[in-house]
Amino acid sequence: MTTRRTLLQASLAIGLACALAPTLGHAQSAPIVIKFSHVAAVDTPKGQGAERFKKLAEERTRGRVRVEVYPNSQLYKDKEELEALQLGSVQMLAPSVSKFGPFGVKEFEVFDLPFVTPDQASYQNAVGGEFGAAMLKKLEARGVHGLAYWDAGFRVITANKPLRKPEDFKGLKIRINSSKVIDAEMRVLGVMPQTMAFSEVYQALQTGVVDGADVTLSNVYTQKLYEVQKYVTLLHHSHQTYAVVVNRKFWEGLPKDIREALASAMADATTYANGLTLAEDRNAYDKIKAAGKAVLVEPTAAERDAIRAVMVQTHKDMEGRVGRDTMQALYKSTEFGVGKH
Repeated sequence: MTTRRTLLQASLAIGLACALAPTLGHAQSAPIVIKFSHVAAVDTPKGQGAERFKKLAEERTRGRVRVEVYPNSQLYKDKEELEALQLGSVQMLAPSVSKFGPFGVKEFEVFDLPFVTPDQASYQNAVGGEFGAAMLKKLEARGVHGLAYWDAGFRVITANKPLRKPEDFKGLKIRINSSKVIDAEMRVLGVMPQTMAFSEVYQALQTGVVDGADVTLSNVYTQKLYEVQKYVTLLHHSHQTYAVVVNRKFWEGLPKDIREALASAMADATTYANGLTLAEDRNAYDKIKAAGKAVLVEPTAAERDAIRAVMVQTHKDMEGRVGRDTMQALYKSTEFGVGKH
């Protein structure tokens, strides 16, 4: 009898273990979730870069990580997202580096200085070398870990008139990223700069709350700003740079092999996203031109030089904010000299 009871108990135990196995296995294999929030459209280089990262991250971690991408400000608007990252409400963002100024790391606004990266090579030297890496380290104290820089191309300025001369800017209300440097470079032209969430720009232009916007050409196309603006001036006065960042505590708490797989996925997604930029700018140019609703204005070399001569005054004015040493380090990385380019 004792033997039968023991066998019965053993059988019941085995049966219970088998019944619980799927549940326990599911609990043990539940993936780590990364919420990746950004404010751009899916079909921009940033949007496509985020989707590529999701695909590679999930493949290379063999399902141990699930990346949920939330584009177009679905979760948070510009002014909310960095606080959400600090609080752990999201794990990953790709904000404009201009956002780090109001966030408390004002040195990042050095990237907004006008005409400091006049071509693609000088831009890549800035973000891809020691200078770019040193800048990302400045975020650590704020609970943020920097992973990569994504290039969204040169900035352009939309308006309901062509902007060929410095005096053409006077009195216009132009939407800008929240940056003291961009604010200063617009004011020196006589512009009344306005900051607002990117998701609100179309309506603000449509209703005349602002007269124009300082954005990238791909955003003019994907956000359909060309429908509510008559001109897009291709000034190319600065680059739109994004930094892909994660919550530092979350990142450091990941297993080493997971971090390595995610870093690898990010490196390849960065190459992919940056490779899209030139093609996307050309595509946006062609599509906007074909739509026939806005005129694409390309300033002559003399016109650009005249505007640049006014805007570069901002370099000297901003030394106290971004730091002379930071500016000199950027100049060295891009071989920039005021008046040289």
